[in-house]
Amino acid sequence: MPIPTQPGWPLQRSELTACGIRSRVLQGGADLRATEAVVFVHGNPGCCEDWRDLMQAASPMGRVIAFDMPGFGQADKPADYPYSVEGGAAFIGEALRQLGVLRVHLVLHDFGGPWGLMWAALNPMAVASITLINTGVMRGYRWHLMARIWRTPLLGELAQLSTTRRGFHWVMSLGAPRGLPPAFVNRMYDDMDWGTKRAILKLYRATGDLEQRSQTLSAMLAPIKPPTLVVWGAADPYLPARLAEQQKETFPGAQVVMLADSGHFPFADNPQAVAQAVVPFLQAQLKQPGGSCAA
Repeated sequence: MPIPTQPGWPLQRSELTACGIRSRVLQGGADLRATEAVVFVHGNPGCCEDWRDLMQAASPMGRVIAFDMPGFGQADKPADYPYSVEGGAAFIGEALRQLGVLRVHLVLHDFGGPWGLMWAALNPMAVASITLINTGVMRGYRWHLMARIWRTPLLGELAQLSTTRRGFHWVMSLGAPRGLPPAFVNRMYDDMDWGTKRAILKLYRATGDLEQRSQTLSAMLAPIKPPTLVVWGAADPYLPARLAEQQKETFPGAQVVMLADSGHFPFADNPQAVAQAVVPFLQAQLKQPGGSCAA
């Protein structure tokens, strides 16, 4: 899935341990010790590798970072970890502390939205910009069918235990008019061992009262007023397209880019269109006072 852009920096792989969780880290850019960075947070199911192409495209502008969230990808998946919005936000905070990042340009997808936005709400002075890709503050949202299944005891376990590779490919094809690269889907399936499946069940069951959560989060974020970009695959079967414009209720100055023939994973089904929206936005933010790019 190449993205035509200026040559990016090679991404380096390492590990860190935060909140007791050992996690894989991808980094790129000219200065891997820069205190300002673009931080990519994947969703469910996903891992840091989801972001490789977009990270490569953004790396000429500054430091780029992605890591596996607890329970996902190659990160540790202990049964007793607090798989929740708050647990994810705590992990992000500790990971960024270890990586020496003080000023953050967040790029969030799916459940990376609740995790990353909660971290942002608790660390407003560290937030430089926010990019939301099929995620955000979900006011008036009702869980999609799979989420309702995962939230139901026994039924969720049965659904996870009965998932096959063929069935997973079929589910991932729903609402993806352009199709998803088989390698992308296979990698996700390969990462979904029982530890990840258990983490998904715990995460969704710990995330109740969506409306109250969304109202509280919106109120916490509203005073920050960060530069915000919203990119949305309009064919998303899980998060309806109406939520894209709704992000302006929390982020009034947000730019919204709708991708009519993309689904829930636009960075995978239409990487060029996503890069064309995200890279110039990040470039503009990194050139602002305090940024790592010369004007």
